[in-house]
Amino acid sequence: MAKALRANATEAERKLWALLRGKKMARFRFRRQQPIGPYIVDFFCPAAKLVVELDGGQHGEDARVAYDAARTRWLENRGYRVLRFSNAEFLKDRNMALDGIARAIGHDPVPLPEPPSAVRPSLRGRVG
Repeated sequence: MAKALRANATEAERKLWALLRGKKMARFRFRRQQPIGPYIVDFFCPAAKLVVELDGGQHGEDARVAYDAARTRWLENRGYRVLRFSNAEFLKDRNMALDGIARAIGHDPVPLPEPPSAVRPSLRGRVG
């Protein structure tokens, strides 16, 4: 099941994995779609016992909210720290999520540069 989830990652999961993989976060190792007990978590840092979840729109539904709360309680009762971000939050402001992750592992965050804009400003009419 974890392998299938890795193959069908959301855009937010793919982008966060690109930022975490290869010990890029303060040299901490993260795993993705990691089984822990009866659950499969999106991202897991074993050294920090940190679970990072990226939630899609379905996580706002009543049944899913209750399931997520029970899952978080189960993980926290076993000593794991759980950070949860919506896909939309992460895609809008990845530094906010990375800041939260860095603080959770006890590392001062360093903001990432913003990606270059797809639209370049016009240089017409400028005297240089």
